[in-house]
Amino acid sequence: MTRRRRGLLVLAAVALCAGCGSAAGPASAPASPVRPPSLATSLVTPTGTWAVAVLGGPAAQHNNFWQLFVRPAATSRWRLATPPGVASNGGLVVTGLGAGSVVAGFRPSQDLTYSPLATTGNNGAAWTPGLLDAALADVPDALAAAPATGRLLALLSNGTAELSGPRGTAWVRLATARSVAASPAGRHCGLSRLTAAAFSPSGVPLLAASCTHPGTAGVFAYTGGTWRLAGPALPAAYAHHAVTVLRLTATAGTTTALLAAGTGPAARLLAAWPASGGTRWALSPPLPLHGAALTSASAGPGDTVAVVLTGNHAQTTTAAGPWQPLPALPPATVTLAPGPGGGWDALAVHGTKLAIWQLAPDGSTWAAAQTINVPIQFGSSG
Repeated sequence: MTRRRRGLLVLAAVALCAGCGSAAGPASAPASPVRPPSLATSLVTPTGTWAVAVLGGPAAQHNNFWQLFVRPAATSRWRLATPPGVASNGGLVVTGLGAGSVVAGFRPSQDLTYSPLATTGNNGAAWTPGLLDAALADVPDALAAAPATGRLLALLSNGTAELSGPRGTAWVRLATARSVAASPAGRHCGLSRLTAAAFSPSGVPLLAASCTHPGTAGVFAYTGGTWRLAGPALPAAYAHHAVTVLRLTATAGTTTALLAAGTGPAARLLAAWPASGGTRWALSPPLPLHGAALTSASAGPGDTVAVVLTGNHAQTTTAAGPWQPLPALPPATVTLAPGPGGGWDALAVHGTKLAIWQLAPDGSTWAAAQTINVPIQFGSSG
């Protein structure tokens, strides 16, 4: 037998053995982290409840238009309140500015490279235009407001956080994902990306993140010219789980965080609220996802949280109790909003129509309450 032939036989044997070693099947792919919820969400202010949803046609044809709806306080009827004059294909984010005022931010799309802003103090009857000369991030908490000062905090698509003067004037860079990651707190977290922006009730800028170091919840507060980890501290049961802060919102003086711990089918959600003056946090029990995907998350008045999951499922919780399942959602529900009677409204999208369903007082069924036909000029953004 020639040396060349012996060499070929050895290579063949090695290849055969390698195949035998993998006969049990290919190696499983790494488990995926929980994806952030969509921009479809709701917001409660002293003068009304707001909701964001996308209506229209395919996004690939630029026929998807994000819309803003409001239900004034003490009423049960929703109405369209999208700021006029700006294409909304890229998405909308909204934050409360205090005393019932709301700021809406448009994400860039197509030829638009910056984020127009609009402010209303009368539930959308009139809007005052503004400008953020940068692109808001594609997360529901990309824009936050400090009601006492009127300053805005914006999380940008490039991972930068910018801080404004009163009512969105004189923007300056506050931080980048890299600068926060390089801080002692960021190194402890193993920060991979920024996920949300908020203000504490006292006006301290907050940024949320996804951490690669297990067991660490990435909520950062900017005090004394540096970033520090502001909690929540997680129980030892999560010491081996990667944690991502999916939502960080402040409503009527209450800060709410929504966390995802773990990956893949083992992932679970936790809601958290600062307690004892912010020195510690109250945590909800874990909500196992069992492979379901989170599609929307909303904070209601006080310490209530609602999440929409794939399969027409929804759950709610408060700081005082466990997660509670809601009845199967109406078809095409995109988000939940606090209802006028203390329950929840389900907002469902059917092309250019928004259907509002209200949860029965006993929490057992959904009842059709209202339909809004949204006038959309298809092709106007093409």
